Amino acid sequence: MKVLLNDGLEKEGLKLFQEACIETDTKKRDITALVAEIGQFDALVVRSATKVTREVLEAGAKGKLKIVGRAGVGYDNIDVVAASENGIVVKSAPYGSTNAVAELTIGLMLSISRNIPQAHSSLKNSVWKKDKLKGKELAYKTMGLLGCGRIGQKVAQIAKRGFDMEVIGYDIKPCFESGIKFMTKEEVLSRSDYICIHTGGKEAIVGEKEFALMKPTAYLINTSRGNNIDQQALIKALKECTIAGAATDVFKEEPKVEGAEFKDPLKELDNIVLCSHLGASTIEAQRETSIEIARVVSGYLLGGDFTNSVNAGESIEVEKKPVYTLFIHHRDVPGVFANIDKVLADNDINIRANYSRQIGNSGYAISVYGLHKKVTEEIVNKLKAIPNVCNVKV
Repeated sequence: MKVLLNDGLEKEGLKLFQEACIETDTKKRDITALVAEIGQFDALVVRSATKVTREVLEAGAKGKLKIVGRAGVGYDNIDVVAASENGIVVKSAPYGSTNAVAELTIGLMLSISRNIPQAHSSLKNSVWKKDKLKGKELAYKTMGLLGCGRIGQKVAQIAKRGFDMEVIGYDIKPCFESGIKFMTKEEVLSRSDYICIHTGGKEAIVGEKEFALMKPTAYLINTSRGNNIDQQALIKALKECTIAGAATDVFKEEPKVEGAEFKDPLKELDNIVLCSHLGASTIEAQRETSIEIARVVSGYLLGGDFTNSVNAGESIEVEKKPVYTLFIHHRDVPGVFANIDKVLADNDINIRANYSRQIGNSGYAISVYGLHKKVTEEIVNKLKAIPNVCNVKV
């Protein structure tokens, strides 16, 4: 097994691949070389720099490529539709950066509230400013979350425990055990002193209509995606003081290389704090993400584990179809599975999952099948009649 780590990977992730006896290649390929060589690899792991296009995926599908892993949360740089059409699983590593993004969110809230960047810039230019940089405290204010998944919940936890903030939120799938007070999107916008976006996706969820609902003293914080905010509406709201200010770590268009010129028009405004997409850029987050992606990619290659898949259900329950379980005790010898599969196929029964393990040291195994159709007594008897099958239970 070979995996191409086209954007590199931390040593902790490399070690896990090596322990799993999976060969790693960290040589960076441009798009031309990637298309030419991807078929040699069983897996491709990228960060945000490499664009995994349809051309790359189709070339990989003609060769050995089975899975693409995104060492991070978002996977906008991967053509998931093309991957699905070519039978290639896509996985992400969303958990390693949860704490890092949550902490940066709080940091941006403090920065915009207390004018920290402005004070720093002033002092670096040898000018002492104090009266003009009077700020606001986070304590006892109301935080509104648009998107209350793992990052939103972590932000809520820090805000409540560290600053005694009231936390309200909106999510299409509210988790009531999170301690967040769930409300409509409109209520969150109108009541919050700080509005933090943690939704992901490519759509704008805050535009002119949403800014009109916000308090003139409110601050907007975005550590999700640049496209989640209508940029022209944001510029207008900041210029007209419809809101007090904003802080963002993400932009509609971001430079692709280190040291590139930053041209975004937001940099011309004074009531905004800008950050260069540093949400997951911590030593700890990079380490945890590398471990996570190495585990889920090797888990699929070596055992068919679908954990963290973005284009396939992690379990058959995700398919939301009835599942009927079949248990078969049999000798652990070649040919048994083929005969079992034939009986099921001849009776129009589709196998959705199959888990098999040796039982003790007796040369026998237990196989558990997940099926989308009930097995009749007649079919059970046919299965029992298969050579080397000991017993069948439903």
